[in-house]
Amino acid sequence: MTTEQVEEKVRETLHAVALDRVRAPGDLVEQVVRRRSRRRFSQAAGTAVAVAAITVGAVFGFGGGGTAEQDRPVRPAASPEGWKPWQSAVPGVSERGCLVDGSALYCSGSKYDAAKFDANTGERLWTVKVNREGDGPDHAFAVRDGVVYAYRNHTAENLANGDYMGGTDLMAVDADTGKVLWTTEMPQDDRTSQAAMLIDGAVLANTPSLRTMSALDPLTGKEKWRHTWDKGIVCQRAVLGGVPYLLCTRDSEEPDDTDVFRLDPATGSAKKVTTVSGRQQLLGTSGDRMVLGGVKGAVGKDMQLTILSSSGEQTARSYRIEGKPANSDVVGDRLISVNWNGKASAYSLTTGKTLWTGPAGVKMPDQDTASGIASPVVSTAREVVYFFSPNGDLSGLDVRTGEQVWHGHVDTGGSGPGSSFTDSPQILLYEDVLVARNGSKIVSLLPRIGD
Repeated sequence: MTTEQVEEKVRETLHAVALDRVRAPGDLVEQVVRRRSRRRFSQAAGTAVAVAAITVGAVFGFGGGGTAEQDRPVRPAASPEGWKPWQSAVPGVSERGCLVDGSALYCSGSKYDAAKFDANTGERLWTVKVNREGDGPDHAFAVRDGVVYAYRNHTAENLANGDYMGGTDLMAVDADTGKVLWTTEMPQDDRTSQAAMLIDGAVLANTPSLRTMSALDPLTGKEKWRHTWDKGIVCQRAVLGGVPYLLCTRDSEEPDDTDVFRLDPATGSAKKVTTVSGRQQLLGTSGDRMVLGGVKGAVGKDMQLTILSSSGEQTARSYRIEGKPANSDVVGDRLISVNWNGKASAYSLTTGKTLWTGPAGVKMPDQDTASGIASPVVSTAREVVYFFSPNGDLSGLDVRTGEQVWHGHVDTGGSGPGSSFTDSPQILLYEDVLVARNGSKIVSLLPRIGD
């Protein structure tokens, strides 16, 4: 598994969206802007595209699922060298989410835009204080070559009423020392996976305008090239093997086709790859493929998938949706989801058939007061999918059969001060170790499966 795949896998605090609202999930947008500072935002359609891109998550390869695979026993747990169980409950450090990179854990909260922990012991190594309020839903999104990439508030002039005009900066931090190396102002408050991402030799960021992606030098933040699209067009962004792609469509309520462009990572020159029928939402990437999705039917019971290679080859798949999803993720050729009734399912992206369905093994929160449970994560080494509920329930299912092979519970405590996303727990993998986070509480434990 590449560093980029690990980064994409662990960094997203995904929020499932009812499929009949995937065009404009206003409730999530409101949470993004829950601050005292006054913000300027992208056009409604552009924001909807960015938010929809985080509703399913990263995709990790295709294939597998045969009889021999299902008969293979689960490998016993193995802890990383130097690891021991630990927990942390420091307010203001982790409410906005965390990212695992090797033996380091990078978190963000209401007091710190970035804080580095030793993933083996939980020791806090350095912090970067927030610039004014720090209550956004964002956290560090990537680490490469000793540099951590994250977001922070951009503070401008104070206003007469005591408020201030703010915004968002993209920030690069030295991973060893916590020193801020550079910042670049963003044109809006979008801090999703669409706002910035790593490409070959650069950081691709949505700056300096809403319709521009710029390649920034990873060590200095200086612009290397930029690509701007026309007014009336909205573009989603993906990276395949270090190469950036744009999926562009007209910004209108009427259905339209989606044009796919490849950008040269060294120069930014654009080349059209293909056109995909209809307005598509980017669901994730796998190797040299993108996975696009859309709703079929008037009642939103079916999902249409398009698997698109870097050369433009398209493969269509569809599957039936069972209940309103609370969260989902994709691994191998499986889409693994859990609905608000607590039922987990695995669908084959190859055949469109349900492979298994059954209880997720965790207590579901009230959907009127919570955005969902943590995005499920899969240990490909142990063939286990893990679920984590805000109440502290943990469950591990055999990813091949849906059989529960492990369950646990952690004390997640109460809601921390300054946290607007305490209903959005997160579960991460550090080799075989689980890192469960809810608000300011972090617990690191080793699930004993097959011992």
